[in-house]
Amino acid sequence: MRGAGISVSADRKSGLARERLRRRYRPAGVRVLFVGEAPPASGRFFYQADSGLFRAMHDVFASVFPEIGSRSGNEEFLQRFQALGCYLVDLCGRPVDRLPVARRRRTCREGEVRLARILKRLRPEIVITVVRSIAGNVRRSQQRANWSGTRVELPYPGRWQRHRVAFGRELASALRKIYRRQQTKLAPVQKKIC
Repeated sequence: MRGAGISVSADRKSGLARERLRRRYRPAGVRVLFVGEAPPASGRFFYQADSGLFRAMHDVFASVFPEIGSRSGNEEFLQRFQALGCYLVDLCGRPVDRLPVARRRRTCREGEVRLARILKRLRPEIVITVVRSIAGNVRRSQQRANWSGTRVELPYPGRWQRHRVAFGRELASALRKIYRRQQTKLAPVQKKIC
C-alpha cells in the first residue's frame, strides 16, 4: 500500500511540473490550439522537446516557415510556436497509453469536461486534434464549451509511416491556410542569457 501512495505522489508532482512547463509557453492569445490525447506514460513531453510529436511538429513547422529551419534549437522552436499563437494541450491530464482499452476510453470521455473548460478559457480560432481516435471527444468538448471555429483532425504521427506522411502533409496544408492571409514573418527569437 505504501508503494502505491509514493507512486501517486510522484505522478502528481511530475504532472504539476509538466503543467508549469506547458504554461510557460502559453501565448497571450491562443490562435491555434493543438489537442493531444494525454502526456505519454514514458515521461516524454512535447514541451520538454523530447517526444515524437515534438519532432514531427518541429519538422512540419520548419518546412512551412523557413525562418524556423530544421536546425533551430528546441527552445527556439517552442518560442516560435508560442509567437505564432500556437499552444498544445491534452484531453486527459494524466497518461492513458498504458491503460486497458475500456479504462482509456472512459478516461478520455471524462477528459471532455476538462477540455471544454480549456476551450472556454482560451477561445482559440482553430482547434487541431493531433490524434484522430479522440476526435469525437474533442467535438463533444467543443459543443459543451459552445465553441465554434475551424476544426482540423490529424492522424497521430506515430509508428506508421503512412500516418507520419499524412500528418505532415495535412498539418503543412492547414498551417499554410491559417497563416497565408497575414504573410507571417517570424521575429528573431531573443536568446536567454543565464
